[in-house]
Amino acid sequence: MPELSRSQLLIYAAIAVAVLLIGVRWIRSSGGATAATGSVSFAADSSHEGESTRDVVVHVAGDVRRPGVYRLPAGSRVTDAVRRAGGFAGGASQDAINLAARLSDGQQVVVPGRGTTTATPGEGGQTGPVSLGSATVAQLDEIEGIGPVTAQKIIEFRDQHGGLSSINQLDEVDGIGPSTMETLRAALQP
Repeated sequence: MPELSRSQLLIYAAIAVAVLLIGVRWIRSSGGATAATGSVSFAADSSHEGESTRDVVVHVAGDVRRPGVYRLPAGSRVTDAVRRAGGFAGGASQDAINLAARLSDGQQVVVPGRGTTTATPGEGGQTGPVSLGSATVAQLDEIEGIGPVTAQKIIEFRDQHGGLSSINQLDEVDGIGPSTMETLRAALQP
């Protein structure tokens, strides 16, 4: 067998590294059984990236075909999360949530069924916390201590920040003090 030159060794080493990287990428992409589409995002170091370029992880629950936790690109909307969860199930109340709302990391998207009681302004028919990700001004106005002006400020704050992952973020909204925060924690969910 002839002896290899230094340049030949470097070429063979580069080919070996390339094959190794392709193999690792293939193994990672085929190993994601829980991902609906099998897409994998690779980033060298996401701690240096801006908030707007990171993926969001959301929990899709309720009347969808495949409820679960999904990773979506930053800037995704509720409609993208529902689609990723297989779409609406047969009994879903599609108009009960805001499909155009922007998703935030850690958010839970609950798709109610047709028979589920939802908060309707003036009826007092709410049986649980209002979803902060899809709440309307009228729904927020129904909460004790929140008037229409503060409700509008909350909606604007949510829209400016691409959604909210925690009720505690509302502490930054002008007009919300400590006592109002306690009321909001009981009446809202992220």
